[in-house]
Amino acid sequence: MANVARIKLGQGLEVSKQGLGCAAMTGSYGPPKPESEMIELIRHAINSAGVTFLDTSDAYGPYHNEILVGKALKGGGMREKVEIATKFGISKNEKWELEINGRPEYVRASCEASLKRLDVDCIDLYYAHRIDTRVPIEVTMGELKKLVEEGKIKYIGLSEASASTIRRAHAVHPITAVQNEWSLWARDIEEELVPTCRELGIGIVPYSPLGRGFFSSGPNVAQNLLDNDIRKIHPRFQGKNLENNTVVYERVAEMATRKGCTPSQLALAWLHHQGDDVCPIPGTTKIPNLNQNIGALSVKLTREEMNELCSLADLVKGDRHPLMSTTWIQADTPPLSSWQG
Repeated sequence: MANVARIKLGQGLEVSKQGLGCAAMTGSYGPPKPESEMIELIRHAINSAGVTFLDTSDAYGPYHNEILVGKALKGGGMREKVEIATKFGISKNEKWELEINGRPEYVRASCEASLKRLDVDCIDLYYAHRIDTRVPIEVTMGELKKLVEEGKIKYIGLSEASASTIRRAHAVHPITAVQNEWSLWARDIEEELVPTCRELGIGIVPYSPLGRGFFSSGPNVAQNLLDNDIRKIHPRFQGKNLENNTVVYERVAEMATRKGCTPSQLALAWLHHQGDDVCPIPGTTKIPNLNQNIGALSVKLTREEMNELCSLADLVKGDRHPLMSTTWIQADTPPLSSWQG
């Protein structure tokens, strides 16, 4: 097995320094991939590449992604080798519209369903996938704390929570990790969220660390996207924004050439150099790409190179998410005193 360094998230969860995002294996960026190939990929990540931190969610598929991960971990002592992170909170209402749910009964039902799909006794890291702005975070955290006490989950995480929400949640039970989009073109967490996490001793798990494939495939990734590829509605892949952002990619590719690495390795290395409390979770559906991503751990950057890469943020055009104005991005919740159940 490859000797991938280990880091600690929060006060106790030890994971591989780079994780594996599993979402694309069952959809999101085009159609689901063949199950047997994805099982092979996950097992290769663990046994050959040294990646043990697997990221999934009940929303991916939906549901099929957790089932896939569960199947990949069957036999050979695989479960004992990994740290499983999954999530709850994104559901569909009776109109099949996406909504966020942080009510305690939903938290519990979601956890128990995820345990069955993954076919495990305990989830290592359980995130609130998004923050329900109708439910005080203390109420959601209260149920998560009970699940920890019952041994159904080990650690609690939040995704796309505001700094104030993180503080309130942490006061109920320690938060182990915060998952947010963070990459060369998604930098909004640096002003407030990163300092808050470091003050509280919370690990940081960047999702979409390759700009949803932009820094691995370049602007060509936006060509001929299928209708079921969520990038079709992302502002940074559209029209003039894409033309402008192509310049950003070219600058990254130019430095990568100088460094003797790939643009994706450079983008991941930039995140690894942010600190030992940072664990990016690049996703892929191909073993060669996974191996390439692991190579980022060997790329060393000088302070000048880091500064050069940081400066590219000023050139990026377009919101990082099509739902920036909704509850999906760094959300707050009402005060506990307002809760009536």
